[in-house]
Amino acid sequence: MEIEALLTAARAADISLIRFLYCDNNGLIRGKGVPLPRLATRLADGVGLPKALMAVNSFDELQPVSDMTPVGEVRLVPDPATFTTLPYAPHHALLLCDLIQQDGAPWPACPRTVLKRVCQQAADQGLQLQAAFEVEFTLTRLVDGRYEPFGEPLCYNALALQTAAAFAHDLVTAVQAQRLEVELFYPELGAGQYEISIHQSDGVTAADNLLKLRETIRGVARQHDLYASLAPKPFTDSAGNGAHIHVSLWDSGGRNIFYDPAAVQGFSSRGLAFLAGVRRHLPGLTALTCASVNSYRRLTPQSLSGAFAAYGYDNREVALRIPSPFWSNPEHSTNLELKAADASANPYLALAGLLAAGLAGLVEQPDPGEPVACDPALLTDDQRENLGISRLPTSLAEATDALAADALLTATLGPLLTEAYLAVKRSEVLAYQEYDVAYELANHFYKF
Repeated sequence: MEIEALLTAARAADISLIRFLYCDNNGLIRGKGVPLPRLATRLADGVGLPKALMAVNSFDELQPVSDMTPVGEVRLVPDPATFTTLPYAPHHALLLCDLIQQDGAPWPACPRTVLKRVCQQAADQGLQLQAAFEVEFTLTRLVDGRYEPFGEPLCYNALALQTAAAFAHDLVTAVQAQRLEVELFYPELGAGQYEISIHQSDGVTAADNLLKLRETIRGVARQHDLYASLAPKPFTDSAGNGAHIHVSLWDSGGRNIFYDPAAVQGFSSRGLAFLAGVRRHLPGLTALTCASVNSYRRLTPQSLSGAFAAYGYDNREVALRIPSPFWSNPEHSTNLELKAADASANPYLALAGLLAAGLAGLVEQPDPGEPVACDPALLTDDQRENLGISRLPTSLAEATDALAADALLTATLGPLLTEAYLAVKRSEVLAYQEYDVAYELANHFYKF
């Protein structure tokens, strides 16, 4: 949207405040509000942001990172194409932002810029990433100071759909009003747990859409006097929340390179090469896709979270699932799903790491190994070793160590962002060691 058209749209919608938003290294959505009379100026100049904010953890504690001290700032510069009025917040709108240096150049620690750069690397090879997120969340109500699940704990239960009927209507309507196409909404395995998925988009737009979706889920819930949490594990005795990532690659001729009608389940040899690249980097990638201490309460065997570094056709217990394509349009629907992902991730970094690993696979052609057609947890250790199946990291500490040792992923992030990301994550690990499980669950509950 051109700037003048944006201003006209904001006035026509009677917008009073526009939220300039970005996603930090904790996966938290942060930003500042700009009143409508100042919008034109801020579209041109951006909004000042301390560099140090990309080095704070989720407790807002500043970590020692070079060039991220209290001295110096970058600018929140909005992308006009992301302008969205907010159905759950009358007279409010949002713009998603890049972090730009004072000289006008992209800041190396800007996650959105990192994803743009990796998408450009794909474009240089004549390829475009298409991606979509399936988001699970837990709907609750506050009773006597405690959050209680809202909805029955039965997967795909029609009664749970009826219980949340009014909320579901308003959520789907609000999402569609923001030009996001809803694919499905349904009750999931846990008490009060639901899932909503939106249609695929190009890589950067897909990450933008996840931020919009996260804000919408929580905003619509509050309209119904409910509280929605996208935390990976809001309750210890209930299923965790994922944000599964579906990806495909399309060539300049508009063809899905993952699709081959002659291959098993229509998934091509090039798709398997991409998959093998992702599989090779899964330990470090997990630090980007399962990005909180709380993530590893979800990422466990026999929880449908994809806790094993393996792949399979319609196997929901491995990290990489090749889903069955739609009968009506198999090429359009052939894709790869990464199940080991949740909403504590910064989606720009998660997609950047996944795409970089997959592109490396296209070049290096590593052996993907054999698909797994069973639950890996039911195999013996020797059987898993013979099949090349390993557990993903079991803690954020383990995952960050794997990320630090992964030359491809750290090169993708760049030195400054790698330093900041690792510092923030390692500080989270240390901080939560000082508290009990109840404190960890409560803190993640309201932050995601």
